[in-house]
Formats: sequence, C-alpha cells, structure tokens
Amino acid sequence: MEYRSTRGPLFATDTQAIVQGIAADGGLFVAPELGRSPFDWRGVLALPPLAMQARLLAHLLPGVPDMEALVQKAYAGKFDTPALTPLVKVGEDYVLELFHGPTAAFKDVALSMLPHLLTASRAALGLTGDSVILTATSGDTGKAALEGFHDVAGTRIFVFYPDGGVSPIQRAQMVTQAGANVTVCAVRGNFDDCQSGVKRAFAALSDSEELRARGLSLTSANSINIGRLAPQLVYYFIAYARLVDRGVITVGDRVDYVVPTGNFGDILAGYMARALGLPVGRLVCASNANRVLTDFFATGVYDRRREFYRTDSPSMDILISSNLERLLYYVSDGDDALVRTCMEQLSREGSYRFPDALMALLRRDFSAYCCTDAQGAETIGSLWREQGYLCDTHTAVALRAARDYRRDGIEGKALVVLSTASPYKFPGAVLRAVGGESTGSEFDEMDALARLSGVAVPASLSSLRGKKALHTDVIDIGDMLPYILANINGR
Repeated sequence: MEYRSTRGPLFATDTQAIVQGIAADGGLFVAPELGRSPFDWRGVLALPPLAMQARLLAHLLPGVPDMEALVQKAYAGKFDTPALTPLVKVGEDYVLELFHGPTAAFKDVALSMLPHLLTASRAALGLTGDSVILTATSGDTGKAALEGFHDVAGTRIFVFYPDGGVSPIQRAQMVTQAGANVTVCAVRGNFDDCQSGVKRAFAALSDSEELRARGLSLTSANSINIGRLAPQLVYYFIAYARLVDRGVITVGDRVDYVVPTGNFGDILAGYMARALGLPVGRLVCASNANRVLTDFFATGVYDRRREFYRTDSPSMDILISSNLERLLYYVSDGDDALVRTCMEQLSREGSYRFPDALMALLRRDFSAYCCTDAQGAETIGSLWREQGYLCDTHTAVALRAARDYRRDGIEGKALVVLSTASPYKFPGAVLRAVGGESTGSEFDEMDALARLSGVAVPASLSSLRGKKALHTDVIDIGDMLPYILANINGR
C-alpha cells in the first residue's frame, strides 16, 4: 500500500513510512487508498485476536514480510489473557480492557508490535545501520516503547517525558528501565513541549551528514509513525466480534465507541477501521480538562493558546493532538494544501479554523465531551459502589462521556468504552475516589487500594517497588537536540 504525506506530494512505501516515522516535510504518512481496495472485514471477525491482527496488518502494511510470524513474536505469552483485550459488561455499556499487556496500559497492543515491524521493514529495505527512535510520552507510550525496544539489535531509543507531568508509577516504570540502547530523560515543560522538541530534532537531523555517515536513521515510536498506529485498529474488530459472539448485535449492526484521547491516535484507529468496512457508528471523543478537542468539534476552531492543566489523567494532558492532522486529510479528501495551511497556522499563530462544510462532515461521525478531575473521581467512586468495577482515571473520563452521550441519544446498537490503563498506574487518585485514604508512597497507595478493592495489582507494577532509578537526567526544552547528539555520540 502506498503512503503519502498529509502536507504534500511526498510518497513512500509502507516499509519506508515505518522506518522514517514522519515525512520530510513534517507531515504524517497516510494511505490515500484506505478503504478503496477490497478487504474481507467479515472474515476477520471470525478469527482469534492474533490472527485478526495479522490479517489487518498484512492489508495495511503489505510490504512487511512474514506478518503472521511477527504477530506471534509480538504477543504470544506477553499478555495475561488470550483474549488480548477482554470486553467486560459494565452497567449498560461494555468496557474494552486494553491494559492486559506487559506495562498495564493500552499502548502495549501497538508497541509490542512496532519493534518487529521496524526490524522487518529495515531488513526489507536492506538497511544495516542503527535506527534512532525518538519518543515523546505523556506517560504510557514511554514505558511501552522501552519495553518493546530495549536491547533490540539495531535500535537506540530516546524517551522524553514532562518533568512532574506523569504519575509516580509511570515515572518509576521509565526511569528503572534497563537496556544498553536506552536513554530516558525528563524535560522541564509539558508533553506538547516534549513532542515539539522531538519534531524539531527530526527536522534538524533528517539531513544530518554525520548521522548518515555513521549509518544512523531516525524514526519514532509515537503514533505519528504509521507502524505504531496501524496495530491499534484491531481493538475495534475484537470488540465488535465479541458483541456478535454474545448475541448483543448481529453482523452489520452499528456500534458506537467512546475513546479517551489526547493525541487522537486511538480514536483515529476507529475511523480507519470503519474505512475498512467495520460498522463503526459514532466515535465519541472524551477529553479531560485540557478540552482542546472538545472545543474543536464544537466550534471548528483548533486553538492551543489556552491554560494547560496537569490532571489526574496525565496521559491526556495534551494541547497539540498530532493525529488529528490525519483526520483532516481524510475528511478533506486528500487536500494536502489545506492541511499544510492549518498546521502552519497552528505552529505560527497557535490556532486554525477548519472549513464549515468539512466540520459538518466530521460532526456526522464524531461527538465530543470533556470531564474535570472532580467529575472523573465521582465516576470512579459511583462505578465502584454501584457496579463493583474499578477503573483508572482516563477510563473514568470516557465513562463520564459515555453517560453524557447516552443522555443525548445513543445511535448505535451497543456502546463500547475503550479503557486506558490499570487503576494501579494512578493509585492515589483512584484510592481517594473510592473512599480510601491516600497516604505514604505510591506503593503504599497501591497496597491500600488492593486491600480495599480486592483487585490484584499487576505483577509488572508491584515489581517496581525498590527498583533503582537508572535515568535521572532533567533538561530544558531547548537542550533536547544537543542532548540527543551528545548521547548518540557517546555510544
């Protein structure tokens, strides 16, 4: 499948797009033919989860060889359930639990796969030098990327996270990561600063003679990389198939999905799944107090010039949602000049207005709601008391949005809420929400929450207790590029 930049006529094969991560003009790689070539989506529904994933990825990334074998290597034995992402009935709705992988967060589904896609793509292209993976994280991407890439031959990974902007458990997961090819660093700023710094580093280093002479190439583990985004489509197929199996729907019925999102990758995967034929109904965008996406869908104006909030759902503390750029490309029928203008205005002026006619098309498919920390805590508490279900702070944002969406009128035959992470990644906030007393360290809070709820702590999180921090660097935003160069040269 051919890919091209959202911002102009730069084309790439699927393997080139995976290896490059981001287009040379700063755009993101998209497949203009998505949904136009035949795809047996009904046949996919009859498959077990790993076979589903192999079939989907073989269609989206046909240039990557031996996809079935790569999928087995990525997932077999690494998730605590063969269902990969179990579907749980909670009240009127269904929660798709995406946190059963090695780092207890939804990013595991994609980032267990990306290292294998990258290695296979490099081999298919005959590349021999190392890939330098630059990654910004608001909490979960960092550890999931480190888990996938540590000690993978031919790779070097840099992870940048906002200092003080992730939960203590998320930070512990990253700073204790061993691996000869691993660099983790805090940045004084927020996630958008980290993400912008990574993009600037890409621009500065993409034509670096020094890197080229050493056989090094840049790529990303963020969802700006199509190799990270493509594996996320499988969620929607798994949830739909389970609803069919249980007799909740019949094949062809529309299902609505509520997605907590900051960078817009998870929800865009649903839009892409629908392009492949899956009967995805309305996609409900759930935001926390950083409600830039909610306001965009309401007004047609994307405006990052606003107060930034650090919330109890830090993985969504984002004001620049990178993957929205891909949606603008698709809904405008590939108008790269329009997308480029919008992105330039966002960078230069801090905002852009999307055309009214195209916003009307978006509103046919998307709804958007937001939720404060207080509303999220109330949702966690009431859900625990009334349903006996314990959820994390991000999933609470989505469940609150699901409640509001139901109030306004559900359109599909069923409603699926995509979860984000284990509640034990944010034990203090969850403990307080269910009526416990938050005292001591994050591990004390973990223990208290386990005693109160009877829900087991994932082993990957409890094992962090007492681990030594291996990565303690903290830098300013403007120092990211020299830091990258210094650490590349030091290896």
